[in-house]
Amino acid sequence: MNKELLGVVGLLSATILWGAGFLAVDLALTAFTPMQIMAVRFFLASIIMFFAARKSLQSVLKQEVIAGVIMGLCLFLAFTLQTIGLKFSTLSNNAFLTATNVVFVPFLVWGAYKKRPALREFTGMILAMAGAGFLTLTKDFTIGIGDTLSLAGAFFFACQVFFTGKYAPHYRTDILSFVQITTAFVLSCISLPFTGGMAGIVWGKNALLSILYLGIVSTAITYFLQTSSQRYVKQVQAVIILSLEAVFATLFSVLLIHEKLSFRVLCGALLILSAVLISELKLKKLLRLKKEL
Repeated sequence: MNKELLGVVGLLSATILWGAGFLAVDLALTAFTPMQIMAVRFFLASIIMFFAARKSLQSVLKQEVIAGVIMGLCLFLAFTLQTIGLKFSTLSNNAFLTATNVVFVPFLVWGAYKKRPALREFTGMILAMAGAGFLTLTKDFTIGIGDTLSLAGAFFFACQVFFTGKYAPHYRTDILSFVQITTAFVLSCISLPFTGGMAGIVWGKNALLSILYLGIVSTAITYFLQTSSQRYVKQVQAVIILSLEAVFATLFSVLLIHEKLSFRVLCGALLILSAVLISELKLKKLLRLKKEL
């Protein structure tokens, strides 16, 4: 098996595991508060990341710590809003609204570097807004708190992607990952006393398995898979694969917890997927990929 194929398999595996992570959060919310989930999730992931980065940690640069803290702050805000949003929304809505983060990135670049987004990126933003409208707006044109928080979480996921793209080429990946995850863990612990602490947890088999899955599989392992696999995969292929996260999340919700999808939700999901692909893919790249395949 060549490196490119291994990369595709690794990236697809990460995408499937992330998709299942939405279901794990949904199950965990039956026993934990959102901030308890965050604290335990990032505690487990930070331990794994520590062992992965322990050699590099002997020579940490100040700039690496600053970069990792900024990324970790964005990650903390993104996951907090996404997790609380899921408590008040449906799994499919939460997943597809989170997917709009890809559409926000070019506009963050525009604000930071004055690099105007291309026409396809403006088109993607319009489609994403239309798709979000299908998913979130009620008959009286109001939006629920869960969907609002999910969209806000998508914005901070976009910020995390933006800062990762800014810092990753210049600093060591293992250090950035460890500092990022540890920052998210520390911020979760600081927030815990304001949300009831660790009291009220209803321990059970499903709750325990879901929280272990989130910390070990859906955070530590998936970020490792993405980092190690994406270097071997063409950008156009990576975007297509990663955009399937919301599809897998919805598929798991339908098959395992029997969530029902309305025609409006399907329309919104299709618009958001189209927005992601149009924003990130160029026609020439698509034609080149078709020839290569």
